[in-house]
Amino acid sequence: MPYQDLQSLSAGEFKRFCGVNRETFGEMVEVLRPQLERQGKRGGQNKLSVEDQLRVALEYWREYRSQFHIGARWGLHETTVGRIIRKVEDILIKCGKFRLPSQRQLYQPGWEWKVFIVDAGEVEIERPKKQKRYYSGKQKCHTLKAQLLVDFENGQVIATAIDQGKTHDFKLLKRSRLPLVSSQLCLADRGYQGFAKRHAGACTPTKKPRNQPLAEDEKQHNRALARLRVRVEHVIRRFKIFRIFSGRYRNRRRRFGLRLNLIAGLLNYELAQ
Repeated sequence: MPYQDLQSLSAGEFKRFCGVNRETFGEMVEVLRPQLERQGKRGGQNKLSVEDQLRVALEYWREYRSQFHIGARWGLHETTVGRIIRKVEDILIKCGKFRLPSQRQLYQPGWEWKVFIVDAGEVEIERPKKQKRYYSGKQKCHTLKAQLLVDFENGQVIATAIDQGKTHDFKLLKRSRLPLVSSQLCLADRGYQGFAKRHAGACTPTKKPRNQPLAEDEKQHNRALARLRVRVEHVIRRFKIFRIFSGRYRNRRRRFGLRLNLIAGLLNYELAQ
Protein backbone atom coordinates (compact mmCIF):
# COMPACT_ATOMS: atom_id res chain seq x y z
CA MET A 1 0.00 0.00 0.00
CA PRO A 2 1.78 3.20 -1.13
CA TYR A 3 1.47 6.41 0.85
CA GLN A 4 -1.18 7.85 -1.50
CA ASP A 5 -3.56 5.03 -0.56
CA LEU A 6 -3.33 5.99 3.13
CA GLN A 7 -5.06 9.31 2.44
CA SER A 8 -8.43 7.54 2.44
CA LEU A 9 -7.92 6.41 6.06
CA SER A 10 -9.50 8.34 8.88
CA ALA A 11 -7.34 10.04 11.52
CA GLY A 12 -7.81 7.17 13.96
CA GLU A 13 -7.07 4.52 11.33
CA PHE A 14 -3.93 6.38 10.22
CA LYS A 15 -2.75 6.51 13.83
CA ARG A 16 -3.36 2.78 14.25
CA PHE A 17 -1.60 1.97 10.98
CA CYS A 18 1.53 4.12 11.36
CA GLY A 19 1.74 4.68 15.12
CA VAL A 20 1.79 8.50 14.77
CA ASN A 21 -0.73 11.15 13.77
CA ARG A 22 -1.00 12.38 10.19
CA GLU A 23 0.30 15.83 11.23
CA THR A 24 3.33 14.31 12.97
CA PHE A 25 3.98 12.16 9.91
CA GLY A 26 4.01 15.26 7.71
CA GLU A 27 6.46 17.04 10.01
CA MET A 28 8.77 14.02 9.96
CA VAL A 29 8.66 13.93 6.15
CA GLU A 30 9.66 17.61 5.95
CA VAL A 31 12.67 16.92 8.17
CA LEU A 32 13.72 13.88 6.14
CA ARG A 33 13.11 15.26 2.64
CA PRO A 34 16.29 17.41 2.24
CA GLN A 35 18.56 14.41 2.91
CA LEU A 36 16.54 11.49 1.54
CA GLU A 37 15.17 13.11 -1.63
CA ARG A 38 17.52 12.26 -4.52
CA GLN A 39 15.34 13.21 -7.46
CA GLY A 40 17.42 15.11 -10.02
CA LYS A 41 20.73 14.31 -8.29
CA ARG A 42 23.62 12.27 -9.63
CA GLY A 43 24.03 8.65 -8.64
CA GLY A 44 21.48 5.98 -7.91
CA GLN A 45 17.87 6.94 -7.27
CA ASN A 46 15.85 5.67 -4.34
CA LYS A 47 13.24 3.09 -5.23
CA LEU A 48 10.90 4.47 -2.55
CA SER A 49 9.69 7.99 -1.96
CA VAL A 50 10.54 9.84 1.25
CA GLU A 51 7.08 9.07 2.64
CA ASP A 52 7.48 5.36 1.96
CA GLN A 53 10.97 5.29 3.46
CA LEU A 54 9.52 6.78 6.63
CA ARG A 55 6.76 4.19 6.52
CA VAL A 56 9.37 1.43 6.37
CA ALA A 57 10.93 2.74 9.59
CA LEU A 58 7.57 3.19 11.30
CA GLU A 59 6.49 -0.27 10.25
CA TYR A 60 9.65 -1.68 11.79
CA TRP A 61 9.06 0.13 15.11
CA ARG A 62 5.32 -0.48 15.13
CA GLU A 63 5.18 -4.15 14.11
CA TYR A 64 8.81 -5.22 14.71
CA ARG A 65 8.81 -7.84 12.02
CA SER A 66 12.14 -9.01 10.66
CA GLN A 67 13.83 -6.82 8.08
CA PHE A 68 13.66 -9.77 5.68
CA HIS A 69 9.84 -9.85 5.83
CA ILE A 70 9.57 -6.07 5.50
CA GLY A 71 11.93 -6.13 2.52
CA ALA A 72 9.88 -8.87 0.86
CA ARG A 73 6.77 -6.74 1.23
CA TRP A 74 8.36 -3.61 -0.28
CA GLY A 75 10.48 -5.41 -2.88
CA LEU A 76 13.79 -4.54 -1.16
CA HIS A 77 16.74 -6.47 0.16
CA GLU A 78 16.89 -6.79 3.94
CA THR A 79 20.19 -4.87 4.09
CA THR A 80 18.50 -1.98 2.26
CA VAL A 81 15.70 -2.01 4.82
CA GLY A 82 18.22 -1.81 7.66
CA ARG A 83 20.03 1.05 5.92
CA ILE A 84 16.78 3.00 5.49
CA ILE A 85 15.84 2.53 9.15
CA ARG A 86 19.24 3.73 10.39
CA LYS A 87 19.16 6.78 8.10
CA VAL A 88 15.69 7.78 9.26
CA GLU A 89 16.61 7.36 12.93
CA ASP A 90 19.85 9.34 12.66
CA ILE A 91 18.25 12.23 10.76
CA LEU A 92 15.31 12.53 13.15
CA ILE A 93 17.59 12.49 16.19
CA LYS A 94 19.97 15.11 14.76
CA CYS A 95 17.18 17.54 13.85
CA GLY A 96 16.39 18.05 17.56
CA LYS A 97 12.61 18.29 17.11
CA PHE A 98 11.88 14.66 17.93
CA ARG A 99 14.19 14.00 20.84
CA LEU A 100 14.38 14.61 24.58
CA PRO A 101 16.37 17.50 26.07
CA SER A 102 20.00 16.74 26.77
CA GLN A 103 21.39 16.29 30.27
CA ARG A 104 22.98 19.75 30.02
CA GLN A 105 19.62 21.37 29.20
CA LEU A 106 18.03 19.82 32.29
CA TYR A 107 20.47 21.77 34.46
CA GLN A 108 19.55 25.09 32.84
CA PRO A 109 16.96 27.46 34.44
CA GLY A 110 13.46 26.91 33.11
CA TRP A 111 13.61 23.12 33.14
CA GLU A 112 12.47 22.79 36.74
CA TRP A 113 9.39 20.58 37.17
CA LYS A 114 7.22 20.49 40.30
CA VAL A 115 5.94 16.90 40.44
CA PHE A 116 7.40 14.00 38.50
CA ILE A 117 7.11 10.22 38.48
CA VAL A 118 9.98 7.80 38.05
CA ASP A 119 9.64 4.18 37.03
CA ALA A 120 11.78 1.50 35.41
CA GLY A 121 10.83 -1.35 33.10
CA GLU A 122 12.69 -4.24 31.52
CA VAL A 123 12.86 -5.33 27.88
CA GLU A 124 13.94 -8.87 27.08
CA ILE A 125 16.97 -9.24 24.81
CA GLU A 126 18.78 -12.05 23.03
CA ARG A 127 21.20 -14.00 25.20
CA PRO A 128 24.46 -12.01 25.34
CA LYS A 129 28.00 -13.32 25.72
CA LYS A 130 28.35 -11.90 29.25
CA GLN A 131 25.15 -13.35 30.63
CA LYS A 132 25.44 -12.48 34.33
CA ARG A 133 25.41 -8.73 33.70
CA TYR A 134 22.12 -8.83 31.84
CA TYR A 135 20.27 -11.61 33.67
CA SER A 136 17.27 -10.31 35.61
CA GLY A 137 16.24 -12.41 38.57
CA LYS A 138 12.82 -10.78 38.52
CA GLN A 139 12.05 -11.51 34.87
CA LYS A 140 14.04 -14.78 34.75
CA CYS A 141 15.66 -13.79 31.44
CA HIS A 142 18.28 -11.44 30.00
CA THR A 143 16.99 -7.87 29.86
CA LEU A 144 17.82 -4.21 29.39
CA LYS A 145 16.45 -1.87 32.04
CA ALA A 146 14.90 1.41 30.90
CA GLN A 147 14.06 4.24 33.31
CA LEU A 148 11.46 6.91 32.53
CA LEU A 149 11.11 10.26 34.26
CA VAL A 150 7.61 11.63 33.54
CA ASP A 151 6.14 15.06 34.27
CA PHE A 152 2.97 14.57 36.34
CA GLU A 153 1.14 17.59 34.92
CA ASN A 154 1.31 16.90 31.18
CA GLY A 155 2.49 13.28 31.00
CA GLN A 156 5.58 14.11 28.91
CA VAL A 157 8.81 12.18 29.30
CA ILE A 158 11.54 14.36 30.81
CA ALA A 159 14.50 12.00 30.61
CA THR A 160 15.39 8.36 30.05
CA ALA A 161 18.23 6.14 31.21
CA ILE A 162 19.20 2.57 30.36
CA ASP A 163 21.41 -0.03 31.96
CA GLN A 164 21.94 -3.77 32.22
CA GLY A 165 19.05 -5.87 33.48
CA LYS A 166 20.87 -6.81 36.68
CA THR A 167 21.02 -3.16 37.80
CA HIS A 168 18.67 -2.20 40.64
CA ASP A 169 16.09 0.52 39.97
CA PHE A 170 17.43 2.83 42.68
CA LYS A 171 21.03 2.38 41.53
CA LEU A 172 20.00 3.33 37.98
CA LEU A 173 18.34 6.49 39.32
CA LYS A 174 21.50 7.47 41.21
CA ARG A 175 23.65 6.87 38.14
CA SER A 176 21.44 9.10 35.98
CA ARG A 177 22.45 12.18 38.09
CA LEU A 178 19.25 14.15 37.58
CA PRO A 179 19.11 17.76 38.81
CA LEU A 180 16.77 17.39 41.80
CA VAL A 181 15.88 20.14 44.27
CA SER A 182 14.14 19.76 47.62
CA SER A 183 10.99 21.58 46.44
CA GLN A 184 10.26 18.91 43.83
CA LEU A 185 7.95 16.01 44.63
CA CYS A 186 8.99 12.63 43.23
CA LEU A 187 6.52 9.73 43.17
CA ALA A 188 8.19 6.30 43.07
CA ASP A 189 7.35 2.67 43.72
CA ARG A 190 8.82 0.13 46.13
CA GLY A 191 11.89 -0.31 43.96
CA TYR A 192 13.13 3.07 45.21
CA GLN A 193 13.12 2.41 48.96
CA GLY A 194 15.65 4.70 50.61
CA PHE A 195 15.18 7.48 48.05
CA ALA A 196 13.81 9.75 50.79
CA LYS A 197 17.25 9.75 52.46
CA ARG A 198 18.75 11.39 49.36
CA HIS A 199 15.83 13.57 48.26
CA ALA A 200 13.51 15.35 50.70
CA GLY A 201 10.60 15.38 48.24
CA ALA A 202 10.60 11.65 47.53
CA CYS A 203 7.36 9.77 48.14
CA THR A 204 7.47 5.96 48.16
CA PRO A 205 5.03 3.30 49.45
CA THR A 206 5.26 2.16 53.03
CA LYS A 207 6.91 -1.24 53.24
CA LYS A 208 5.07 -3.93 55.18
CA PRO A 209 7.03 -5.12 58.26
CA ARG A 210 7.77 -8.80 58.53
CA ASN A 211 4.98 -10.74 60.31
CA GLN A 212 3.10 -7.50 60.98
CA PRO A 213 0.18 -5.91 59.11
CA LEU A 214 0.19 -2.36 57.81
CA ALA A 215 -1.76 0.27 59.72
CA GLU A 216 -4.91 1.64 58.08
CA ASP A 217 -3.40 5.07 57.43
CA GLU A 218 -0.38 3.43 55.77
CA LYS A 219 -2.69 1.42 53.52
CA GLN A 220 -4.52 4.61 52.52
CA HIS A 221 -1.20 6.29 51.77
CA ASN A 222 -0.17 3.42 49.48
CA ARG A 223 -3.53 3.48 47.66
CA ALA A 224 -3.39 7.23 47.13
CA LEU A 225 0.16 7.00 45.81
CA ALA A 226 -0.82 4.21 43.42
CA ARG A 227 -3.66 6.35 42.02
CA LEU A 228 -1.19 9.14 41.28
CA ARG A 229 1.50 6.88 39.86
CA VAL A 230 -0.87 5.25 37.37
CA ARG A 231 -0.03 8.08 34.96
CA VAL A 232 3.43 6.64 34.34
CA GLU A 233 1.83 3.28 33.54
CA HIS A 234 -0.19 5.00 30.81
CA VAL A 235 3.05 6.41 29.38
CA ILE A 236 4.60 2.94 29.36
CA ARG A 237 1.51 1.65 27.58
CA ARG A 238 2.04 4.26 24.84
CA PHE A 239 5.62 3.04 24.42
CA LYS A 240 4.46 -0.55 24.04
CA ILE A 241 2.25 0.41 21.11
CA PHE A 242 5.57 0.17 19.27
CA ARG A 243 6.24 -3.54 19.52
CA ILE A 244 9.98 -3.00 19.35
CA PHE A 245 9.70 -2.31 23.12
CA SER A 246 7.00 -4.85 24.00
CA GLY A 247 8.66 -8.04 22.72
CA ARG A 248 12.16 -9.47 22.70
CA TYR A 249 14.62 -6.86 21.45
CA ARG A 250 16.66 -8.53 18.69
CA ASN A 251 18.88 -5.62 17.58
CA ARG A 252 22.24 -4.42 18.81
CA ARG A 253 22.05 -2.98 22.31
CA ARG A 254 23.99 0.18 21.47
CA ARG A 255 21.04 1.63 19.49
CA PHE A 256 18.45 0.82 22.16
CA GLY A 257 18.95 4.14 23.95
CA LEU A 258 18.72 6.08 20.68
CA ARG A 259 15.41 4.43 19.79
CA LEU A 260 14.03 4.93 23.30
CA ASN A 261 14.92 8.64 23.10
CA LEU A 262 13.42 8.97 19.63
CA ILE A 263 10.10 7.31 20.47
CA ALA A 264 9.85 9.38 23.66
CA GLY A 265 10.46 12.54 21.63
CA LEU A 266 7.73 11.55 19.16
CA LEU A 267 5.24 10.92 21.97
CA ASN A 268 6.10 14.28 23.58
CA TYR A 269 5.72 16.05 20.26
CA GLU A 270 2.22 14.67 19.77
CA LEU A 271 1.23 15.61 23.33
CA ALA A 272 2.49 19.15 22.79
CA GLN A 273 0.48 19.47 19.56
